Amino acid sequence: MRLLQRLLGRPDRGTAPLLYDRIVALGRAPHWYLEGKVSDTIDGQFDMIAAVLSLVLLRLEVDPSGVAPSTALAECFIDDMDGQLREIGIGDIIVGKHMGRMMGMIGGQLGAYRSGLAEGALAPALVRNLYRGRAPDPAALVHVETELRALRDRLAASTTELIIAGEL
Repeated sequence: MRLLQRLLGRPDRGTAPLLYDRIVALGRAPHWYLEGKVSDTIDGQFDMIAAVLSLVLLRLEVDPSGVAPSTALAECFIDDMDGQLREIGIGDIIVGKHMGRMMGMIGGQLGAYRSGLAEGALAPALVRNLYRGRAPDPAALVHVETELRALRDRLAASTTELIIAGEL
């Protein structure tokens, strides 16, 4: 597979594609959209996947051995979003603008979740980023916050090697 990737001009991202697939699967889990009342739309799914991705990136950044894998993971995200935009009919000229906007959103969400977790107040960051400023009913917000904190705790208790291997 790695030889094929080199022949096709694609970089070898190691296990990052597997980890990214696992992040997407977690971000698309039905409970986020049912109990958590996250909007089950393209934007809502993007925001939920971005929230899960952010927690994984935050965990990887605390370990020097996580830097290269986190870069490869971000590249997987970029490739996926580029492909998704093209699949829904966005043309070459506009894809770059959309990608720039999405990367800015990811950067903002990463910072908001980092601060929210550090301050012990994740709910405001969720309302602003995941719910796009419209707070859901309190039970839905508690569900999402509880589940994301549980994910953060699982990631913190795991080794970088297991996370990189897609064990979330």
